Amino acid sequence: MASNPSLNADAKKTLLRKIPHGVFICGVAEGEEVNGFTASWVTQGSFEPPLVVMAVRADSTSNGMIQRTGRFSLNVLAADQKDLAAVFFKPQKGIGGRFDAAPFQLGELGLPILDNALGAVECELVGHVAHGDHTVFVGEVKTATLHRDGAALELGSTGWQYGG
Repeated sequence: MASNPSLNADAKKTLLRKIPHGVFICGVAEGEEVNGFTASWVTQGSFEPPLVVMAVRADSTSNGMIQRTGRFSLNVLAADQKDLAAVFFKPQKGIGGRFDAAPFQLGELGLPILDNALGAVECELVGHVAHGDHTVFVGEVKTATLHRDGAALELGSTGWQYGG
């Protein structure tokens, strides 16, 4: 018979926060509406085909937009772009707000590609797992735009903590 282990909440929080994360701006678009948010639970999932995996708050506007459209972009921020990441951190609609501080173009799939990011990929959804307070999306990279190369922004360097 399996035992019911007890979870040490303090140890869990400390250890899970040790997992390194980048800081990205995820962009979504549906009809005329464009939205974006700061994402840090992101990783590459496959070389061939190229896949990225991203966790998105289940109750967010963007989560629903990704599920309905089957698409999202990931903008890779430079190491000195913490202020830009902060603009997209708070829950709010992107129209007339966040994107005023972040000029962008629509990529080939119609998703926001930030002009000042290192670059971005546009992805088509190939799977998702809805469990807990986030949905894990798996996207196949369909386009890639490189504006410039450089060090990417990492969560640990911002002083912020997300998760745990």
